[in-house]
Parts: sequence; C-alpha cells; structure tokens
Amino acid sequence: MFENMNEQQAREEILKQVAAYCDKYHNTKKEFKEGDRIPYASRVYDSEEMVNLVDSSLEFWLTAGRYTDEFEREFSKYLGVRFCSLVNSGSSANLIAFMALTSPLLGERQVKRGDEVITVAAGFPTTVTPVIQYGAVPVFVDVTIPQYNIDVTKLEEALSDKTKAVMIAHTLGNPFDLEAVKAFCDRHNLWLVEDNCDALGSVYEIDGSKKLTGTIGDIGTSSFYPPHHMTMGEGGAVYTNNPLLHRIVRSFRDWGRDCICPPGCDNFCGHRFDKQYGQLPLGYDHKYVYSHFGYNLKATDMQAAVGCAQLKKFPSFVEKRRHNFAYLKELLSDCADKLILPEAAAHSNPSWFGFLMTCKEGVDRTKVVNYIESHGVQTRMLFSGNLIKHPCFDDIRGTEAYRVVGGLEQTDRIMTSTFWVGVYPGMTDEKIEYMAKVIHEALEG
Repeated sequence: MFENMNEQQAREEILKQVAAYCDKYHNTKKEFKEGDRIPYASRVYDSEEMVNLVDSSLEFWLTAGRYTDEFEREFSKYLGVRFCSLVNSGSSANLIAFMALTSPLLGERQVKRGDEVITVAAGFPTTVTPVIQYGAVPVFVDVTIPQYNIDVTKLEEALSDKTKAVMIAHTLGNPFDLEAVKAFCDRHNLWLVEDNCDALGSVYEIDGSKKLTGTIGDIGTSSFYPPHHMTMGEGGAVYTNNPLLHRIVRSFRDWGRDCICPPGCDNFCGHRFDKQYGQLPLGYDHKYVYSHFGYNLKATDMQAAVGCAQLKKFPSFVEKRRHNFAYLKELLSDCADKLILPEAAAHSNPSWFGFLMTCKEGVDRTKVVNYIESHGVQTRMLFSGNLIKHPCFDDIRGTEAYRVVGGLEQTDRIMTSTFWVGVYPGMTDEKIEYMAKVIHEALEG
C-alpha cells in the first residue's frame, strides 16, 4: 500500500483511513428505547480525537511533546491564565497543587507539617489525601444544601494560628461561594486552591467581572478522566497566574528537579554547568539538580493529542450540560415535596457535572435509587458522603491528624439521603425525559 508513498503521504493515508473507521464504527447513533442503559457520564468525541491520537502514536515520542505544548498553550488561553501544567490525572493535579504550597521557596507562607488546611468532608478523597499524606492537618467544615458547598459562615470558626490554606472543590460544577472564601483568604493571608475537577467551564462573577472557576484562587486543578467535562482518558492540569507557583508546580511534576528544560532539550537556561546548588560541586549538571522531593506525573503526548481535539469542542459541551440540567430540573419541579432539587450558587453560571437530589424525610434513598438503577438509569452518591466515616480514617480517627469544626450535620445528611444522575453532553432530550419519568415512578412507589 505504501510502496509509492513518502512518509508524509503514508501518514496522511493512514489518518484518512482512521477517520473513516471512526465515522463508521464509533459515531453511529443507536435509537434510544426505554430501559436502555443511561450512564451518568460518557465520552463525547468524533474522528478528530482518534486521528490526533494515531497521529501522535505514529511519531512514537510517547512522553510529553508537541501536543502537550499545544494543549497547555490553548488551555491557558481558554482559562485566561498565564501558566498551565499538564499532568496524568486530576488526583495528581491536586497532589501537585498542594505540594507546591509546601515549597521552601515560599518563605513564611510555606505549608509545613502540622499546619492546617480548611476543607470539607463531603467530596472526593483526593482533595484531602495530599494534606494528610504530607502531615498537614485538614480542618473539616460542614456544607449547605442545596448548594452542596462549604458553609462559609463557619470559616472564621475554623481559623487558627496554624491555618495556611483553603483547599476545596466546586461540587458537581456548582461553584462554592468564591466571593466569601476569597475575601476570607485575603484577610488572613491564606492560599486558596480551587479543585475545579468537576466544574470546568463554570463561571463566577466576582468584583464585577465574570471569571471561570479555577482561575480565581492561587491554583486551580482539572481532571480529564472519561466521565469529566472533557477527556483524554486519564489526565489533569494545574494552572496559576503566579510565576513562582508555576515554577514550583513544574518542579514537583518533573521529578523535583530545579532545571526547566523541556523533555529532550539540554541547557535551556544556558547555565547547565556553571552554578553552585546546595552542597553539590560547582558546575554540577543542572539537569540533575533537585530542589524538591518530587514525582514524575507528566501525561503522554497521546493523551494531550486527544485533549487538543476535545478542547475545540468544549464550549459546546458546557452549553449542552446547562441545557440538560435546566430541562431535567423543569421536569422534576413537581417533586419538590419529596426531593430537594439543586440550586446554583449566587453570582454563578455552573457547568453542571451532575444533577444532585436529596430525599426529604420519609423518602427512602435506597429504595428510590434501586428503582432508578433497575430501570436503566445510572446513579451516583456524592462521592465519599462523609469522608471521615470511611475505613481510610480508621487509623487516625480520634487523633490530631485532622480537626472537625462543629457538627457535620448536612454532610451526614448527604451521606444518607443524597444521590445524583448525569447531564453529560451526549444525552438527548428523550433520555432526559425518560430519566425524569423513572424518578417520578421511584418516588411514587
């Protein structure tokens, strides 16, 4: 087939066939029938993602390369931030975002072991895991229903002379009260990390300006796992406007090294062999100087290639999520006597990840969820419900490894009474209508 082609012609032919393959075998639409499985999330893609993926594989560079550079540049442009670092997962993004705050380069603002970080227990564990693993102390604050975000009236009570940061997620796309949290952090000189993994594309108006969530605090994080707002299979990102934090993030991502050379490049700074670092000999190779105890959390260029194609479609994904959420809420508006329906935070326009519902008194969540699942609609809990109730806390429960402010009554209510269904962009109005019908039936049973 390739005998009379040069390499570029052969590549073009391969990619042409890949596009045709995807169009024929991946982009066929199956007619929906009642009872068909409706997942809470799914990938939405076309031949562009597959062509990019194969294009990257043909280069066989494998690690971060030209597609990574493109993604970091275009994602920064979309967010309106100066710096973006692609990593291998959203959990890794949270790990690096927190670990960046532990750098000695931050001086008095460095988070040290025993320092406190305000957060919530009603969420995903990897927002909190890096804090505990490092030896800092998470301080858990209750949340509100029906926003499912941190109760900002508890912030001052959570504050101590050891508090150094606030690290919390925007719950299922609904922004937390950024105005109040940002003012609190500014007032007490605290770092603010926005876990934006479930909220990419959400907008919050602050100081008279509409901004994307993840860009208002000191550091934002995203996840590109398949159920999320956009995907590259596995993958995540850390972003900031702070040049020093960006330098530290890159160091932690890239083995902890001091050098800023891109993969495969040498002597980017022009001083590879002429400086003194730590107690190393003068002129020790800068590529092997380590300023932090870091990791290797880079993504592959094949992941980035998929992300580049997804990013072009992303604004349409956000609009479809908003449409699906609004339509489902309209269809369930008559269920307010049995369900607490979700409400967007003030001053926000969420990019919804899911549709949260809390069963009112007398409504058994287990029965409702079992009925919905048995009729083909996938449901999820709000992740950990109450994280400190999980087995991972057994060894530290009752110790000084964490602190709880007041009671976590709403967090516990979420643990026992809340569930959600999806609103991902691949859902049709027909599927939304079926989900609403099944939820109605479950409540009537």
